[in-house]
This record gives sequence, structure tokens and C-alpha cells, in this order.
Amino acid sequence: MAIDINDLAKEITKTVRQYTDEVVEKVEMSADELSQKGVKLLKERSPKKSGEYARGWGRVKTKGGYIIKNKKYQLTHLLEKGHAKVGGGRVAGIPHIAPVEEQIVEEFVEAVEKAVKG
Repeated sequence: MAIDINDLAKEITKTVRQYTDEVVEKVEMSADELSQKGVKLLKERSPKKSGEYARGWGRVKTKGGYIIKNKKYQLTHLLEKGHAKVGGGRVAGIPHIAPVEEQIVEEFVEAVEKAVKG
């Protein structure tokens, strides 16, 4: 297919837009899939005294992507990092958020790199 020299800039712009649209679509799909996976992993790995905290994980779609949060948000830091007891001493933390975050971020970076490379 021959392109007139006067249309070259238009063709380059069109091709770059198509590539950009494909990359954006793949990144959005990865964000959707990995946020679902993150919620699932957090539900599996969260402490389960009554089970309410573990079941409380969910996600919210925002303009920039997804936010994973817990209905019992007040407990997330206390359970992850530990806390002081009323009568003295400390309750040890149960790291369950940070490991999932690291895993999901790593997988997301790989997915973005793959999308960019085509």
C-alpha cells in the first residue's frame, strides 16, 4: 500500500493512536483481573476469627483504576501491624495485606510491560 507523502503524518498519527488504544485496553483489563485476584487472595489470607473481616474485602472502580478496601477498614492496620493491649503488652501483627500488594503490583508491572511490548 503506497502512502502519499502528504498523508504520512496522518498515517503515523493513526497508527500511534491505534497502538495507544490497544495498550490502554490491555492495561485496563489487567487492572480489572488483578484487582479481582487481589480481593480473592486477601479473603483467603486474612485472619478469620469470626470471618467477617476476611469476607469484608472488595473493590471499587475509580477514574484511575481500582481500590481494594475492607468494610472493616478500622482493623486493617491493627491486624497487619499489630497493636498495644489495654492492660499492657502487644498483639503481634499478621502480615496479610503487604504480601498480596507486592504480588499484585509485581504481576501488574509485568502485564503493563507485556502490553507495551506487544
